[in-house]
Amino acid sequence: MSGEVIAFLILSLITISGAVFMLNLRKVVHMVVALAFTFISIAGLFVLLEAEFIAAAQVLIYAGAVTIIMLFGIMLTRHDDHDETRRPAHKWLAGLAVAVFFVLAMAVINTMDWVPADAHLFENNTEQIGIQLFAKYVIPFELTSIVLLVALVGAVILARNDEQSAGKEGERYE
Repeated sequence: MSGEVIAFLILSLITISGAVFMLNLRKVVHMVVALAFTFISIAGLFVLLEAEFIAAAQVLIYAGAVTIIMLFGIMLTRHDDHDETRRPAHKWLAGLAVAVFFVLAMAVINTMDWVPADAHLFENNTEQIGIQLFAKYVIPFELTSIVLLVALVGAVILARNDEQSAGKEGERYE
């Protein structure tokens, strides 16, 4: 086994275990930490695929920004910290669904024709992404920035409404 295969196995194990922990942990902050481990290990997988720009974007956007935003959302909202009761049948049903998905995925993978196509990969990755992004996909790129701006304004409005309603409730009880 080469070092690349060993690195792939370690990173894929961290990715899968982080995702499983995120689904099974009870505390929200622990779930966010498990999700951050998943994001960072996915970035490592991108490095193994020699897609360094995508790996850097993965770390900056997902492991950094999304995780921090989730933590701020947890800290700024009011929520009850009680555990919900789960039925044991749900675990068995979820396990069955995962097994069925695994079998279907393996069946599809085994029926694929894996003939490699001629492609010029790994030549100026960042330059090729930039050319495609700002030439062919400039409209979706700009629309995405507008959607993010609208989400930011909506979050500020919701936070301001929560502060105002909390102030009014405090005045009622005085």
